[in-house]
Amino acid sequence: MKATYRAMQIAQAGILELVERVTPMPGDDEVLLAVEACGICGADIADIDRANPALQPPRVPGHEIVGRIVALGARVPALWKPGQRVGVGRLGGHCNACAQCRRGQFQLCENQPFVGSTCDGGYAEAMVVRATALVAIPPELAAEEAAPLLCAGIATFNALRNYAGNANPVIGRRSDSLVAAHNGNAGLVGQKNRQIYPL
Repeated sequence: MKATYRAMQIAQAGILELVERVTPMPGDDEVLLAVEACGICGADIADIDRANPALQPPRVPGHEIVGRIVALGARVPALWKPGQRVGVGRLGGHCNACAQCRRGQFQLCENQPFVGSTCDGGYAEAMVVRATALVAIPPELAAEEAAPLLCAGIATFNALRNYAGNANPVIGRRSDSLVAAHNGNAGLVGQKNRQIYPL
């Protein structure tokens, strides 16, 4: 990887600017990614519009990221290898130390960064992220097709997976229908997931 990389950072609320940054080294529990693709989500617009002007350097948005691992921190598990294709969603990796993590509720981690909001995201050629935020991306899936799955795809897939064939925990039995109202990528991905995983 080069000594510098290009990124779209938030210059001020509502405005992005193209900048050149020094390529960071990953911390002990982090990886450095060469970004292949990053989807655009409505939450990114909110991150850009509500950016903290005091943040230095300014935040890089984007949380639907597909890339390749370039460098590993010293404590990254052997599961992850240089050159491996991975994805990163909104949740920037759990800490494995807080009360929620010790209960196995990693999505509720008390120390979890939010990619593109509280830590830099994928509107860049490179980024550093916690290894606990990574998911493997199969080689046959194009980066631009995989990226939106890391946000809307996760939400709709989990809803269908948790619904299909299971008793509804609220009413105590399986419902005969599932109603979902969503627009944008979530709506499109939800329709596709519904075709793949019929109820």
